[in-house]
Amino acid sequence: MADPKGFMTTPRQDWPRRPVEERVRDWDEVYVPGALLPIISKQADRCMDCGIPFCHDACPLGNLIPEWNDLVSREDWRAAADRLHATNNFPEFTGRLCPAPCEAGCVLAINQPAVTIKNVECAIADRVWEEGFAPPRPPERLSGKTVAVIGSGPTGLAAAQQLTRAGHTVAVYERADRPGGLMRYGIPEFKMEKHHLERRLEQMRAEGTKFRTSTSVGQDIGADELRTRYDAVVLATGATAWRELTVPGRELTGIHQAMEYLPLSNRVCAGDLEASPLSAAGKHVVIVGGGDTGADCLGTAVREGAASVTQLDIYALPEVERDEDAEPWPTYPIRIYRLSAAHEEARDLRTAPVADADARLFAASTLRFDGDAEGHVRSLHLVEVDARRRPVDGTGRTLPADLVLLALGFSGPDRQDGLVDQLGLAMEPRGTVARDAGFATNVPGVFAAGDAARGQSLIVWAIAEGRAVAAAVDRHLTGSSRLPSPIGPYDRPMVV
Repeated sequence: MADPKGFMTTPRQDWPRRPVEERVRDWDEVYVPGALLPIISKQADRCMDCGIPFCHDACPLGNLIPEWNDLVSREDWRAAADRLHATNNFPEFTGRLCPAPCEAGCVLAINQPAVTIKNVECAIADRVWEEGFAPPRPPERLSGKTVAVIGSGPTGLAAAQQLTRAGHTVAVYERADRPGGLMRYGIPEFKMEKHHLERRLEQMRAEGTKFRTSTSVGQDIGADELRTRYDAVVLATGATAWRELTVPGRELTGIHQAMEYLPLSNRVCAGDLEASPLSAAGKHVVIVGGGDTGADCLGTAVREGAASVTQLDIYALPEVERDEDAEPWPTYPIRIYRLSAAHEEARDLRTAPVADADARLFAASTLRFDGDAEGHVRSLHLVEVDARRRPVDGTGRTLPADLVLLALGFSGPDRQDGLVDQLGLAMEPRGTVARDAGFATNVPGVFAAGDAARGQSLIVWAIAEGRAVAAAVDRHLTGSSRLPSPIGPYDRPMVV
């Protein structure tokens, strides 16, 4: 604890964002470049080095937060990087994309603004690359065992890196043309520029991990062939089976899933396309779904030049402060008003003049879509609902809609490629892959991790799953393992 009075003398200061008018004209990250380092040491000073640091329990990775806060306050960046990487393979991802449940569990947050843990993490991660603190770590010797990892999202990458460093020969199979999963084609560039991903992939290749892209397991290569070729298989395909909206008019053209829309804008940024075939330019856009994916669609549509953008959230407008009775500290408060960068942009640019706050209409349920003579959507009819999602009389309204994006979440792995059925995997009633306490499925040598088995979750849980399943596979292959296992398959976030 470098400054025992830091939390009393230093107010919270977050990484400043670039002006809205500037950042919506490009796809660069929303934060002011270079503005974090001048403030971060004093922000790290606010950490109280608690006797019982609840931020540890709030983070499934078990990040050593008070330790690296203290090191950053002393500007010992190399030691801070070592402590951060001891529990997290990809802090530059989590420092940008995680909603920071650790901050909700910060002891200081009982009666003051929490420590800017996420910003400190991001500062360390970026300094790691600037100073060359993340060289490849290839194994000293090979085990002679081979592992196939199916899926290259955060779970698959974490599992692959851990198993490669343990000495196993690992190949990662990815059905897209580039590795990265949702971090590549689901997360917009303005939230995380893809050079952060590319640096880690190059590190992994230098360590010995092989990547097999444009390969759909179940179609381009059979599941039985994969099991024959490898000593173990890790299923880390994510939960990509999107939820549908079954209302009249759903068949109209111009209504798309969010994950049909977002990858195209990422491909434009990557130089694969000159323009997205689903571009929001000049269109009235309505996003159905109030979560992070909907916010990603919002920021993307704003940058594409939409005529208007409105986001519908079925939940009521939440309070600005945590409800201590419903969601007491140190649980992560789900129902609290948060202003993401995309919502800030929509608010300042007034993309939805009819919205309750920023671009969002709360307590809003879609009734039907109407279209024109050519069968293209032109309007969305909605109604306000109460806390039990029952329609409120007299609250119906109509929004213009040339492009509708459905961001309703995901239910489990996509089964269209045949992988689940070819393997004969047992499934849970909610559509996820069943597994035992050791991450093993009912098929010998096949393990499941990440959203495919846990269900839709946060990036920190995905990385923790990847690290934990790697330890389980290592133990399966060698009889024991020294790899860390931060969580079990049945662990869940702290809730009331």
